[in-house]
Amino acid sequence: MPIEFSFVLLAAAIVLISIFFYFVPFLLWISAKVSGVNISLIQLFLMRIRKVPPQIIVRAMIEAHKAGLRQLTHDELEAHYLAGGHVEKVVHALVSASKANIDLSFQMATAIDLAGRDVFLAVQMSVNPKVLDTPPVAAVSKDGIQLIAKARVTVRANIKQLVGGAGEETILARVGEGIVSSIGSSESHKTVLENPDSISKLVLKKGLDSGTAFEILSIDIADIDIGKNIGAGLQMDQAQADKNIAQAKAEERRAMAIALEQEMKAKAQEARAKVIEAEAEVPKAMAEAFRNGNLGIMDYYKMKNIEADTSMRDSIGKPGKSSGANKIE
Repeated sequence: MPIEFSFVLLAAAIVLISIFFYFVPFLLWISAKVSGVNISLIQLFLMRIRKVPPQIIVRAMIEAHKAGLRQLTHDELEAHYLAGGHVEKVVHALVSASKANIDLSFQMATAIDLAGRDVFLAVQMSVNPKVLDTPPVAAVSKDGIQLIAKARVTVRANIKQLVGGAGEETILARVGEGIVSSIGSSESHKTVLENPDSISKLVLKKGLDSGTAFEILSIDIADIDIGKNIGAGLQMDQAQADKNIAQAKAEERRAMAIALEQEMKAKAQEARAKVIEAEAEVPKAMAEAFRNGNLGIMDYYKMKNIEADTSMRDSIGKPGKSSGANKIE
């Protein structure tokens, strides 16, 4: 029992010592004191209570102190950590900005970090500019020739506009739009091929980096290729469209002519039918005239002679029936 009891006491002592050194990081406090950082054990203990990792805050304060940034306090770092920020990246960015003589305050750095941007990478881009390659941009000059251009845009991070400023996609879109407008305003594609730097100069004058998180340093046309002859293609399409329209109008006129011809034929048939109907009424009228005494037999013979004379004259007037007319004579 005494031996087992001693083991229990030893285990309990180890647990208590572990809990004590967890909530009171004595070794971390010694490291801070040796590095010249003024922080007490009570403050480290309160960090544990507030669920703030003391090692992150202490390491950040040591780095800032060694870099000459003695204005940072543990309260500011704790507040930034509790707000969801990255304390290490902010301190790295402040140290890099201080070494590069870049004006970057702690408030600005924390605002950039909380905005979702990598503040340390932004400082690096401010020191070392980044090159952005635009996708192929197709544009058509005034002579109808399509040109496909690729550009390289050298940008530098603008620290003051990182919060709320547009990103790389906006820069690339604006540069592409500037290339399209520059090529489109050229009289000939040969002019663009001879002086591609004219595109860069014209695009740079437009101030495409306004409202963005970057500053455009240069725009270089990396490659220009000749594409399709858009003007000739449009003319061919227009000619084909005009041809189709003319064919459609001709077909419409043809259909109207056929319809008119059919209508005239129908009217002619209707007229012949009426003539036949009228001729059919003639014998009835003659018979009625004979019965009523209005028409005599001599009148009838005279009418027949007139019909024979008329038929003979018709046959003589037609060359194909001249033989028949001679036989009658």
